[in-house]
Amino acid sequence: MWNELFRRSRRDGLSLQGQICAMMVDAIHGGVLPPGEPVPSSRELAEQLQVGRITVVLAYQQLSEEAFLVSLQRKGHFVNPDFRRGLVPSASPRTEAAPQSKTDWSRRLCLQPNAYRSIVKPPDWQSYPYPFLYGQFDKDLFPTAAWRECCMKALSVLDIREWAPDQITRDDESLIQQIQTKILPRRGVWASSDELIITVGAQHALYMVADLLMREGTHVAVEDPGYPDARNIFNSRTSQIIALPVDEHGLPLSESLRSMDYVYTTPSHQCPTGVTMPRERREALLEQAQQHDFVIIEDDFESENSFEGDPIPALKSLDRSDRVIYIGSLSKSLAPGLRVGYIVAAPELIEHLRALRRLMLRHPSTFIQRTLALFISLGHNDAQLRRLAQAQKERHHLLWAALAKHLPECTPVPVSGGGSLWVRIPDGVRAGELARQAAERGVLIEPGDVFFVAQTPPANYIRLGYQSIPSHAIEQGIAILADVLHGMRSRTQ
Repeated sequence: MWNELFRRSRRDGLSLQGQICAMMVDAIHGGVLPPGEPVPSSRELAEQLQVGRITVVLAYQQLSEEAFLVSLQRKGHFVNPDFRRGLVPSASPRTEAAPQSKTDWSRRLCLQPNAYRSIVKPPDWQSYPYPFLYGQFDKDLFPTAAWRECCMKALSVLDIREWAPDQITRDDESLIQQIQTKILPRRGVWASSDELIITVGAQHALYMVADLLMREGTHVAVEDPGYPDARNIFNSRTSQIIALPVDEHGLPLSESLRSMDYVYTTPSHQCPTGVTMPRERREALLEQAQQHDFVIIEDDFESENSFEGDPIPALKSLDRSDRVIYIGSLSKSLAPGLRVGYIVAAPELIEHLRALRRLMLRHPSTFIQRTLALFISLGHNDAQLRRLAQAQKERHHLLWAALAKHLPECTPVPVSGGGSLWVRIPDGVRAGELARQAAERGVLIEPGDVFFVAQTPPANYIRLGYQSIPSHAIEQGIAILADVLHGMRSRTQ
């Protein structure tokens, strides 16, 4: 029995002592070991599990300290008889009564976000050998030792006393300072502490901005193709979404901007095409914002890391009249699962955003904030950005060459930086079907239809991300993709 319980409770990354503790806790919670039941002696359990006796002794000590077990002198260890005190008794099965109608939730829903078109990625994407997905975690680029060091420093007694209390509306001051001095100056942006707020990722930032500033009838311009979740967030507030087709320089300067309340743009690397808005257009857009009284929401989700030459300063760096709400991410270049972003805006807006955030979640994890502050202050973030930029540059060149060699009939959009390529595939080949067949052979790509506003969007675009695929796998992955695409074309001719 114990070997089977040990196998079921196995946790990757746990020590043997931790796995034995997990096994016992699972058995106690699951009723396999009822209150008062004796557990095997440390010697007996060690022999059954084929582990050292001292490991079991330490596990029993930990379980006793945490009141799962009690130790009786000369008798051994027993499941704590008081373990279930204070717990609600298990519910007995409900007796069948007369049939009653179930709650009609569809009638009550004020919003149906699951109906929106969104980017979809397989949850097990890391098991695929050729994941051409954008913005995913790359274990080979993650600075494990540096991050672990910062986590340990954040767990010092003095640090815990600072980040553990409820901050209510405040952020970790050390992270705010690091963003002010190390992060924003890279983009040419300077901000005081009352112009900054930390968010649970850039998407949370977009949601709060929309919640605070948009309602039915608010006119919002978005890029087409563009980031679908930003479009969905704005759509949940207003039906007046105006799509502006992007060109080789990103968001165009259009007469439609005259009647806008807000303009959403990704000027550093346009999502999903990857093109960069030139400085001249950025200045002209700011001039129009001033002239026609609209506000720009600048999503700098992928802070510019140019392959060649210096990056162009953010729109916010050129803003002199609080016309730009600047949204950035601190986790995109490190690990998306950290979910840390920020907003730079006028103090009056930040004050209201803090009050709104308090209603939503009070504040993001201050432990993560403190760890990130240490990570930045010790120079690890600068090193990570250099490492990421070098990897992206190398993988970009490999992907571009592989497309030219194996898929010359496809047209990628030239980019100067970033982590993906926007590719037009031959007419007649549907990107969704190409993605499905390619996945069967281990190649993951992103169909481009979800990025377009139209309900019947173009079907011949794909996005190929290269941040999460090893360099050595790129050409082979594209060769397989080419084989799938050529097979589809030959069957239709």
